Amino acid sequence: MGKILFKWFIVVAAFLSFGFTKKHHPIFVSVTEIEHNAKDKSLEISCKIFTDDFEKSLRNIYRTPIDLLDAKSKPLMDKFVSDYVQKHLKIKIDGKAVNLRYVGYENMEEAIYSYYQVDNIITVKKVEITDDILYDYKKEQFNLIHVVVGGKRQSTKLNYPESVAAIEF
Repeated sequence: MGKILFKWFIVVAAFLSFGFTKKHHPIFVSVTEIEHNAKDKSLEISCKIFTDDFEKSLRNIYRTPIDLLDAKSKPLMDKFVSDYVQKHLKIKIDGKAVNLRYVGYENMEEAIYSYYQVDNIITVKKVEITDDILYDYKKEQFNLIHVVVGGKRQSTKLNYPESVAAIEF
């Protein structure tokens, strides 16, 4: 399964590298990375979402002007980003729901990376993820999820409307 997901990741990367223009891109994807930091006993989470899609979705939901790149409105945008992702990304570790602590977001190339942390995670045997990021925006949306525990990486892909995955280590 890992090889299949890796091939999907390569396809996505190719589309992003060669088939992307500023006004339109051919795919609708988010990428969530979850890594267990055994030393700090924490989960470190990042979500990558295309800026234009994310802004459109946030405008539709919050019914207000959204500009994730405007430094003057960053405190308000932080609230929208945090609220949205925490409503659409839920994580359970070994059957117990965890609260994501918002760290912040940044723009890189054509995407918004938002960051979260969960403290006091000593061990991880099973990660259950509910991820319906941008399902409210496009039915073509799919979400890639990568989980790293003890240096071992496992990945999965969720196609709309599928939103739940479980990974065991």
